[in-house]
Amino acid sequence: MTTTPERTGVGAAVPLGMPGAFDDHRPPSAALVGDCVHCGFCLPTCPTYTLWGEEMDSPRGRIYLMKSGLEGEPMTAPMIQHFDACLGCMACVTACPSGVQYDKLIEATRAQIERRGDRTRREHLLRGAIFALFPHKRRLRLMRGPLRAYQATGLQRLVRRSGVLERTSPRLAVMSDLAPRLTRREPLPERVPAVGTRRAVVGLLTGCVQGEFFPGVNAATARVLAAEGCDVIVPRAQGCCGALSVHNGREHEARRYARRTIDAFEAAGVDAVVVNAAGCGSSMKEYSDLLQDDPVYAERAARFVTTVRDVAEFLAELGSVAPRHPLEVTVAYHDACHLGHAQGVRSQPRSLLREIPGLQLREIPEAELCCGSAGIWNILFPEPARELGDRKARNVTSTGADLLVTANPGCLMQVASAMRRQGTRIAMAHTIEVLDASIRGLPAGALVAP
Repeated sequence: MTTTPERTGVGAAVPLGMPGAFDDHRPPSAALVGDCVHCGFCLPTCPTYTLWGEEMDSPRGRIYLMKSGLEGEPMTAPMIQHFDACLGCMACVTACPSGVQYDKLIEATRAQIERRGDRTRREHLLRGAIFALFPHKRRLRLMRGPLRAYQATGLQRLVRRSGVLERTSPRLAVMSDLAPRLTRREPLPERVPAVGTRRAVVGLLTGCVQGEFFPGVNAATARVLAAEGCDVIVPRAQGCCGALSVHNGREHEARRYARRTIDAFEAAGVDAVVVNAAGCGSSMKEYSDLLQDDPVYAERAARFVTTVRDVAEFLAELGSVAPRHPLEVTVAYHDACHLGHAQGVRSQPRSLLREIPGLQLREIPEAELCCGSAGIWNILFPEPARELGDRKARNVTSTGADLLVTANPGCLMQVASAMRRQGTRIAMAHTIEVLDASIRGLPAGALVAP
């Protein structure tokens, strides 16, 4: 039973006399920490170790810091800095031969930092501003008008060329550069009926950034699911799933979002909850951990996670019935970290793409290395994120593909930004948009045209 109040942010209450860096509310597990044998297999897959070669900015180094905290070391500013610098990409989880659950360790540690850590006022304000915006659909929607004007007038291109934002505010420069070209919003009806024989009833998570900045992805998802015989339910009551919050240690906020998401999809009475954003799906599959001590939601969360599927995962399980028309296009497929590493969904998107006649699939060198998006990491750490983005862009370019395909909005924005910096043009699409184009019989130009 925890004695620590559920609060997010610097200055939350800590039990008096509690030794070490962590309080008694879900500290990083000593047993999981002990699983690490410090073999070093994680090192070449870790983005920050790859960039800096600093032991404490590697997974095993951060685990060593967790162990020190459990043994009585206080939480210091350098310790927080090393934990904050972790992208949470989970490439180390895939690489680890000992099965160390670093994902659980870093999320527990970040929640401790939010309660006990001491960041600067500037850092605190930046994080507060980010979380006052991105998990809120209506606030993001209000940004669409000014952002479209910013793009349509050419002001965005002028600001990029001038470099004024990079000199005065690197974080604002990143946000300006990441903003995708906005397309017309495509509101979805609450129910999209199956085409032909109904095979399943599914709920669709529309997401925050996905829904407002990439509305075509949700529309394509609904069309493909319907074409494959699914009634698609889009609950109006759904909001943020809590992915950004849980990945950044804002536990109380994440739990609130998780409860609301469970309520919305339980009321919809669906067979499965389909997700088309890798980070969202990863977090939703962990609701049972997040809500394990909630007397009302623990059992409901455990049931809920068994219904959550990434859209590629669900379609692969369901099997294809809708005819695929040819698409003469060469595709480089990028594994979004929270799809490949966190969810283990790698073969399914590739199998679905290979079902399309004429499509050629190419692999990207250094595929395990994160592009540097990592939720809000590219805003918090703009310079190293840029290095990782540029590295990913060069690897994508080396494939000679016509189209980059991935399953996360953050990855699309990050790589697009890096491509622009390098003066390289390549079309980009979500996996489901490629399937949608093939099922509808659209030409390859619909995907790769400038």
